[in-house]
Amino acid sequence: MSQATEAAPSSSAGTAASPIQADWELDYYSRPILEPDGKKRWELLICSSSSGAEASGQRFRWALNCPASSVNSQWLREALEQALAAAAEQGFAAPRKLRCWRASMRTMVQRAAETLGFELVPSRRCYALVEWLQERQATVYPAEEGYMAGPLAPPPQPIQPLAVPLPEAARGDSWSWASLPVAALRDAADWEVSFPGLLPLPDGPDGQPLDPEWMVSGLRLFSASRSLAIAGWIAGLEPVRLEVSGGQLVLEAGLEDRWLLGNLEVEEAAAAAEAFRAAREQAAGLQFLAVQSSPEQQGFDGFWILRDLPDG
Repeated sequence: MSQATEAAPSSSAGTAASPIQADWELDYYSRPILEPDGKKRWELLICSSSSGAEASGQRFRWALNCPASSVNSQWLREALEQALAAAAEQGFAAPRKLRCWRASMRTMVQRAAETLGFELVPSRRCYALVEWLQERQATVYPAEEGYMAGPLAPPPQPIQPLAVPLPEAARGDSWSWASLPVAALRDAADWEVSFPGLLPLPDGPDGQPLDPEWMVSGLRLFSASRSLAIAGWIAGLEPVRLEVSGGQLVLEAGLEDRWLLGNLEVEEAAAAAEAFRAAREQAAGLQFLAVQSSPEQQGFDGFWILRDLPDG
């Protein structure tokens, strides 16, 4: 087995610092590489989430190969213990949450995580992990002996569940479209937000920083009496992205949840779909979702940066 880590930048070698608190994102799955025994390689990837510590330049990445014959929760538990030790050496505290984005591996990850006291969060809000996996698929795996080049059979597409209305207790009084420039989102960590879900902004498709004047599309939900409660409820959903499906505006969350936010007129649906398409092509899929008591509120009861990224 081989293991690799990426250390976070060190600010001052001689000064003791408090452990860095960051959630983890995990992918435990096969890769497009055939081992000498003819079986596909399995690999565990763990990284710190794209929020909190990483937003200030700190990052933890850890990889470990797993023999196909050893794919089980016991191996994973032992590997997680190794990852904890490696993280501690880099100044990271044990994570409070462990996000897993593959539904097929949820049970196995759950068994391993529970024995170590992790709170498992099934979620597609694993933006740092998806970016890292895309990097490895482009630069690491093709250089490995046994790499299976060429197109592979695509995985079967899951049946998309119908969007269900938000519970009455979570519905606001109204909502409106909104847009913010990239430059404003870069300052979001300084805003007054009760339930934040922020990310360091990604680079554009050309590898360069996003144009600070590029406008990012999003949604504002308003509730005069329950905005804080609604923000807390949405935070527990693990919001992933906004989507226009037919004439419906849908919030995708968790692993496969789809929540109906509203019905759109034909022209409005087409304009929104085009805005989200442009964001995927030019702004790494950035979107946002805000919850406020009114349009005049200075801060936010909830604010999430979202990204429309592929699921697999």
